[in-house]
Amino acid sequence: MTLTATATPGKSLLSPTNHALVLIDYQSQMAFATKSIDATVLRNNAALISRGAKSFGVPTILTTVAEKSFSGPMFSEVTDAFPGQELLDRTSMNTWEDAAVIEEVNRIAKPRIVFAGLWTSVCIVGPVASAIDQGFEAYFIADACGDISTEAHERAVQRMIQLGAVPMTALQYLLELQRDWARGETYESTTGIAKQWGGAYGLGVTYAKTMFGASEGH
Repeated sequence: MTLTATATPGKSLLSPTNHALVLIDYQSQMAFATKSIDATVLRNNAALISRGAKSFGVPTILTTVAEKSFSGPMFSEVTDAFPGQELLDRTSMNTWEDAAVIEEVNRIAKPRIVFAGLWTSVCIVGPVASAIDQGFEAYFIADACGDISTEAHERAVQRMIQLGAVPMTALQYLLELQRDWARGETYESTTGIAKQWGGAYGLGVTYAKTMFGASEGH
């Protein structure tokens, strides 16, 4: 059989319009016990995906657990990207068992959902497993999640992959939404986000633009 290639993206790739983002329990109390990832890196990656989603207009759900009584406020790195957006506070550890969250999922009506938050083995595994069971495609941003130990995080990642979820990273999420530097309408926003929260890659962007006036689109 002869295959014919076409200059079109694979169907499994994320685009700004083919998914919703659900950010779960980025809260102080949950972060205190997180040991699988440095807190600074976690906050940075949460900021990166939040800014990316906001820049590309990705419908995003922000949800907390026991915000007032136990777990504390959501990271400002997340909420600052979505000023004025309601935080859906839950009693359930599994986001997918909360009626208000599911009402919002159904209102957004995307068959593909990307998850990130704390902790990987509880508050991410729960909705990922539940969404897959109901026929949704589930992705999760592994380096924007964390758990009480590396073991707990890694076993949760393995479990979700075995269920059919797709792992990715925070920077990968941002760049997959951009995907083509010729997309001028989001070029400055994407490189700006990368410069501030993209680690060594962001330093490279800053260097190239400062020293050479470089542009990825040329």
